[in-house]
Amino acid sequence: MAIERVSDLLGRGKTLFSFEFFPPRTEQGWNRLFHSIGTDLLPLEPAYVSVTYGAGGSTREYTHRLVTRIQSEFNLTVVAHLTCVGSSRAEIAGILDQYRAAGVCNILALRGDLPRQGGEESRRSDFSCAAELVSFVRNYMPEASIGVAGFPEGHPDTPNRLLEIEYLRQKVDAGADYIVTQLFFDNRDYFDYVERLALAGITLPVVPGIMPVTTRKGMQRMAELAAGARFPAALLRAVERTHDDQGVNRVGTHWATAQVADLLNRDVPGVHLYTLNNSWSTIHICRNLGLESYRL
Repeated sequence: MAIERVSDLLGRGKTLFSFEFFPPRTEQGWNRLFHSIGTDLLPLEPAYVSVTYGAGGSTREYTHRLVTRIQSEFNLTVVAHLTCVGSSRAEIAGILDQYRAAGVCNILALRGDLPRQGGEESRRSDFSCAAELVSFVRNYMPEASIGVAGFPEGHPDTPNRLLEIEYLRQKVDAGADYIVTQLFFDNRDYFDYVERLALAGITLPVVPGIMPVTTRKGMQRMAELAAGARFPAALLRAVERTHDDQGVNRVGTHWATAQVADLLNRDVPGVHLYTLNNSWSTIHICRNLGLESYRL
């Protein structure tokens, strides 16, 4: 598989599947992740994969290491998350220089989670918002394909939904190529969001992000990380019927499978699966849908 720009892949009119990973913090975690990628996920032929970035750039070096290693060892197209909270223009330029040298040309430009107060992580940023980061990347690395985040259920820091769409428009005007959504559990939220964006004149591809529920503790963590995430009553009832996390995992995988099936039937531009570095749900979603390859 050749390294490509995600915007070019999306322009071909096929539904793309992609996976998201986060950088492990231990050598054991690295070994487990690379075994999972090479043995379980690579045969599914994802169109691309993405690698997350910690609050305030707290996993910056891990992210760069994982991005370059995946792209070089597996010849996969990799999207590098890049956040601007607590970063200077010089630091962002240095990161982009490293990615350019490694042949990485896909960036997901994000504001990033606000870090804890005090210490190095709370330092002042040269960027006030994600739109400014998009503009900087577009000017500094014009060859890059730039993705940005969208929030079907609303951004937790912007309760005014009209203003939220205006902020997204600013990112689009700054040079974004496509939009990837925060997780959601009711597809009606996604399709309503896409329609509202179209009414506002935003017609870039909107790739839905799906994260299967795997444990009860994980549900609480999702609710914290994606503040405002809505768990439908039917999903909560199904989880309540389970006796352990193995049952929760099966319920979550079944729910996500139904979501993806509906999205496929309605010709979405892509499906981005938040794997949490665990291939079990991803593999079973594939099997449940009768898919032999995610490169549709």
